[in-house]
Amino acid sequence: QVQLVESGGGLVQPGGSLRLSCAASVSIFSINYMGWYRQAPGKERELVAGITGGGRTDYADSVKGRFTFSRDNAKNTVILQMNSLKPEDTAVYYCKANNFGLNYWGQGTQVTVSS
Repeated sequence: QVQLVESGGGLVQPGGSLRLSCAASVSIFSINYMGWYRQAPGKERELVAGITGGGRTDYADSVKGRFTFSRDNAKNTVILQMNSLKPEDTAVYYCKANNFGLNYWGQGTQVTVSS
């Protein structure tokens, strides 16, 4: 069982930055894969960025060059640094862990990009 708690969402103007954190209840060394997903109103949930246990990261084309996914192993936390935010980045952002074939989700955090 893996529990995930996201934090760091909020309201930001276009071009601004936000930093999302996801704290895991277990050592993230033991987790096969972690990812950030987002879901905008009326749209399907989509992958934003993911990181494997070996540290390889993948990004959606729409966020490449703007978002950075990293890990703080000492705090069992993964971080999504979001820069140059656009209105189309507005969504609820979810942290996901996949471990031994099971998926675990956080409760989500709202990100709103608006002037």
